[in-house]
Amino acid sequence: MEASQKVAFDERLKELRAQAEGLSGGDLIAAALDVYGPRVAVVSSFGAESAVLLHLVAEIDPATPVIFLETGKHFPETLMYRDRLVGRLGLKDVRNVRPDPDDVAAADPWGKLWAENPDRCCHIRKVLPLERALSGFDAWITGRKRYQADTRAELPPFERDGKHIKVNPLADWTPEDIDQVFAERELPRHPLVAEGYPSIGCLPCTRRPSEDEDERAGRWAGQDKTECGIHKVWWLQAESSGI
Repeated sequence: MEASQKVAFDERLKELRAQAEGLSGGDLIAAALDVYGPRVAVVSSFGAESAVLLHLVAEIDPATPVIFLETGKHFPETLMYRDRLVGRLGLKDVRNVRPDPDDVAAADPWGKLWAENPDRCCHIRKVLPLERALSGFDAWITGRKRYQADTRAELPPFERDGKHIKVNPLADWTPEDIDQVFAERELPRHPLVAEGYPSIGCLPCTRRPSEDEDERAGRWAGQDKTECGIHKVWWLQAESSGI
């Protein structure tokens, strides 16, 4: 990004933060859709708490594009849950984005890259496909919350993500807020939640966390890895530059 583009981008980010100050949840989603219209997409893992964000989006505009990264390594339960939620919520534009077959053939011909180099596996199966999928959008919406992990404790409602604005409408929500929407709207839970999985990623890299661990401790357990790579900690850079 050129210097002039960066200045304009950062000014836009400041304006959005001021415009949406005090908003969260559905109100923040509505504000983002009002600003960006068809140039904003939702990125969803169809994981443990995804139904809440998707429900809020569907109430506002069920035709909002939803990107699902179909890595080829998901739990079968996740794929079934995805299909169930799409039908239940009436989502009209869910895009199942797969990795480039040539990338997979070159980097992971035996399907075991997750064990040898998980960062590379995520890069091939998530980061690159998402970059391609977001090429026509200016902003994207996530379902991340501050309570999920220490690395997300300072998560802002809006953040810079390369050439995109990332919107986190549930950043300040609590577990009780999430549970309340599930109960009030009678939303179905991911089937693996009942089996002790509070955070659900790809099957080979997800385990049940113990009771004294945060809910994302079961992701890439035993490794120096806490994110798949699609979520960069841009807010740290923003703070240091005064954005």
